[in-house]
Amino acid sequence: MSESMLEARELHTYYGASHVLHGVNFRIDRGQTVGLMGRNGMGKSTLIRSMLGLVKPRHGEVRVCGTDMTGAEPYLIARQGIAYVPEGRGIFPNLTVHENLVMAARAGPDGRREWTQERVLATFPRLAERLGNGGWQLSGGEQQMLTIGRALMTNPDLLILDEATEGLAPQIAKEIWRIVGEIRAHGIATVIVDKNYAAVTAIANRNVILVKGRVVFDGDSASLLAQPELLHRHLGV
Repeated sequence: MSESMLEARELHTYYGASHVLHGVNFRIDRGQTVGLMGRNGMGKSTLIRSMLGLVKPRHGEVRVCGTDMTGAEPYLIARQGIAYVPEGRGIFPNLTVHENLVMAARAGPDGRREWTQERVLATFPRLAERLGNGGWQLSGGEQQMLTIGRALMTNPDLLILDEATEGLAPQIAKEIWRIVGEIRAHGIATVIVDKNYAAVTAIANRNVILVKGRVVFDGDSASLLAQPELLHRHLGV
């Protein structure tokens, strides 16, 4: 049986009186790539934030590598080998590219240090050219590369990408997808939240669609693409 990296069981999450997640089940196994899709406001980011301890679910359970970590502090969950690339990037604009990278550097849970600054710069050559530049001096695409590179510096077993290509020029977005494919090839499990269903299904082992805080589809890419009416109804394509 595959080893579960991150799992949500019957999650119910609220913002005040607003009931956002309605009994959501979600799981990603070691080395797997899962696409998490749905229109805006359907609960995708809330699900991620609930699993990472950034929002406390009111009911349900979060398990990390098989251990119950419901309600645990985010830093404790991160230490289990989970890296998060949030929507909006979240780099430190007053730090240089070099400083943004080295401040995140640490060994993975098993002591691995495969992702060094040298390896990150080899993966993102544009960052190597901007090493001494401040975060605020980077383009949107370069900032996104820096955010992903910073996450890789933690040597994670699981990388969560929330709208990694949003607002980027097509050529830059294409480069981000290439890098995501490379990360997958290195055996890092990946959760991808993105509106580009074609790119997501091309790389994901499984796809999950949320509608109003409920899972309406959980299956492989071939099954999803064979149901164009489902894509149209829930993703608007």
